[in-house]
Amino acid sequence: MRLAGKTALITGGASGFGAAIAACFIAEGARVAIMDINAPATQDMAGKLGNDCVGIVGDVTKSCDIQRATQTARNLGDALDIVVNNAGWTHVNKPMLDVTEDEFDRLYDINVKSIFHMTNAVVPIMRTQGHGNIINIGSTAGLRPRPGLTWYNSTKGAVNLLSKSMAAELAPDNIRVNCVAPVMGATGLLEAFMGLPDTPENREKFIATIPMGRLSDPTDIAKACLYLASDDATFITGVVLEVDGGRTI
Repeated sequence: MRLAGKTALITGGASGFGAAIAACFIAEGARVAIMDINAPATQDMAGKLGNDCVGIVGDVTKSCDIQRATQTARNLGDALDIVVNNAGWTHVNKPMLDVTEDEFDRLYDINVKSIFHMTNAVVPIMRTQGHGNIINIGSTAGLRPRPGLTWYNSTKGAVNLLSKSMAAELAPDNIRVNCVAPVMGATGLLEAFMGLPDTPENREKFIATIPMGRLSDPTDIAKACLYLASDDATFITGVVLEVDGGRTI
């Protein structure tokens, strides 16, 4: 029960990494609000996770939706202890000059600007309560980029770096900020990352680049987030934790 009595808000929480993080946090005693743009999936996942979870339908690119989610999460407990900025998107793997301006704007709105909106919503709350813990989901794409995902890679490079900068600025407020950088995982974005059909043969091409010989699993990411969210990591801030089976070595 490493998160007993704590309250968390997780974006993109209806599936993939976000759903696994939510389930892990609840199992460790937290009350969790999951925010996702997919209404049916949000309601379904909140129902599966039980009474300690509330689902919030909202768009992370909209400041008003972030503010509403923040207030809902805050009302679950005495404080808003943990925020996980997990929501993300990618364009299909393709040459950089084939990416449209609309795709580029959507990448930055979901992957980067959403963190701007969330920071403006939660930091005043965390300063008032005297503590806070923000975890951003970056990527090994921002550390060791793959061709065909240039603009996506740049968004995750931004997330990785802004996490460190946020940590330095917010440390005097007792707000920790860390980043988890997963390698490619078996989520709904896998085919877009590969730019190929999700077949065993095509997966093997990417698995061959990971020394430990497999893709990341949502539970791998959830356990990393659990450590950073827990009191075991009270003196850790500004870390980009690579959960990558050795990909970035």
